[in-house]
This record gives sequence, C-alpha cells and structure tokens, in this order.
Amino acid sequence: MTGTQGTASTATGRTVARRTVVAAAGAVGLGAALVACGSDDPADSAGKTPAAGGGTDDGANGDSGSGQGEALAKTTDIPEGGGKVFEDKGVVVTQPTAGEFKAFSSVCTHSGCTVGSISNGTINCPCHGSQFDAANGSVKKGPATKPLPATAITVEGDSISLA
Repeated sequence: MTGTQGTASTATGRTVARRTVVAAAGAVGLGAALVACGSDDPADSAGKTPAAGGGTDDGANGDSGSGQGEALAKTTDIPEGGGKVFEDKGVVVTQPTAGEFKAFSSVCTHSGCTVGSISNGTINCPCHGSQFDAANGSVKKGPATKPLPATAITVEGDSISLA
C-alpha cells in the first residue's frame, strides 16, 4: 500500500483527500436541503410584513391596520354546536353555544393537514384522526399534542370577520 490511498489527483496535479471530497458533497447536499425548505410566501420578500388578515401590508394600500377585516360568513352560516372550515383563509369558525363564536387555525398541529369537519363539539382532522375542542381548540384526541391556535375574529350584527 502507498501513502496516496484515499486521494485523487485533479487536472492541475493537486492531490485531494477523499475526506475533502465527501465533506464538499455533504455541504452541497445541505445547501440544497436548505433551499428546498425556503418559503414561497411573498410576505418574506420586498420588506412586506404579514397583515392581520393573512395578506401582506406594504403600506401601499393606505390601510393603517385599523378597521374591519375580511368578512368570512354570516352568523347563520355557522351551526350551533358545529362550525365551518374556511380552508382558503386558514381558519375554522365554531359556535360552541348559541351566539358564542370562536375561531382557530385550520391547520392541524400534528402534521399540517387542514381540518375537515366539526361535529359533536370537536374539530376533526381527516389525516390521522386528531380531534380538537370546538370551544377552546385544545386536543381532545391525538395524535396531535398541541392545541389549535386561536384566530382573532369580530362579530358585528350577523357578520363574522377576521379581526
């Protein structure tokens, strides 16, 4: 055996150790993984910040953040003891008792699926069977271990809006 085992010569005559080649390949793989985990959220670019309604506020619309958010539904659209999932808004609105409206993220805390239904006082995730309390978002049945985060809404008259 010679002292050059585990090395390779380059076109310029340099000798590169196998360890160096493996480390460089690992660094390239790590870089690719980090790029793949990047966000496509437009709020992450051009100095924009997330606005209360889930959009972006770059100051161009003249809204200072005060006022009413986007209307979601009429109070009559949300059944007592049930609720409605607004997948495009990322929110689920419930009415645990007559006239009491609650809102939570519609993204299951277990693996990121969108919750699918509200029945018998629970918000149900179709992916792995997690159930959340419709009154407070707490976990009633796993595999989820974290509650659904509350989402701010306002109820004015018969209109429910994002706050």
